[in-house]
Amino acid sequence: MTGFVEKPEPVQVPGLVHLHTGKVRDLYRNEAGDLVMVASDRISAYDWVLPTEIPDKGRVLTQLSLWWFDRLADLVPHHVISTELPPGAPADWAGRTLVCSALRMVPVECVARGYLTGSGLVEYDRSRTVCGLALPEGLSDGSELPAPIFTPATKAAVGEHDENVSYEEVARQVGAETAAQLRQATLAVYSRARDLARERGIVLADTKLEFGYDGDRLVLADEVLTPDSSRFWPAATWEPGRPQPSYDKQYVRDWLTDPSTGWDRHGELAPPPLPPEVVAATRARYVEAYEQLTGVPWQ
Repeated sequence: MTGFVEKPEPVQVPGLVHLHTGKVRDLYRNEAGDLVMVASDRISAYDWVLPTEIPDKGRVLTQLSLWWFDRLADLVPHHVISTELPPGAPADWAGRTLVCSALRMVPVECVARGYLTGSGLVEYDRSRTVCGLALPEGLSDGSELPAPIFTPATKAAVGEHDENVSYEEVARQVGAETAAQLRQATLAVYSRARDLARERGIVLADTKLEFGYDGDRLVLADEVLTPDSSRFWPAATWEPGRPQPSYDKQYVRDWLTDPSTGWDRHGELAPPPLPPEVVAATRARYVEAYEQLTGVPWQ
């Protein structure tokens, strides 16, 4: 079993129609037809949405996405219209709410990898490929790739797992022209972000992006370059050949799979609540990523 341990009831706001409750975000439509995206403090791991929230997480994701959207706007337009709260919205939505253009979303997770780790490492160890792309011998966990690669995945529902697919499969699903646009935009965004992060002492190992169309115009959507959608490693401690310390929710994954929790990620039981010290340490990692990337203290 996977999914929500405790699925929340959507907040009802006059003038807004609730569309979807995701792993992290709640999606509404306003009377103008725009989307209202609210980032919660929920956290997911191993395809479960956990019963414990991480304070400020949704605000960190939202504010970091806005910071990145500004720095990528010359490469690809984004979907954000406004950050103003809709009338009647709860005060807790402040700082975590985006009013966005309604796009025709592309059903592909657009992943760029500059370093070998995660599911890419598993495939590489088996076949010396990632998403069917051949890579040289001699790479290990954390190795920088000769050049960034586009490794798309299917979009999964809550409680299901994204699956890597080949570029050819993407072209078959969405058409050759759209596939080429996705690859070009994804690699351009990754390369810009990798260089900016590196200047700030962070290795951007990989990232997952989502795109949609506004008419014929490709638009960057959802969140962008956050600890939920990217692997950020401290550059000072980066060393290929071993797992890297990270600014993301790996701390939560490690705690869940520690034998002391008694939880089996392959079993039928839902994961346990996170203890206060794990919550605090995870929040600190999200805040540290925001502060180191933006240079602005978290408030």
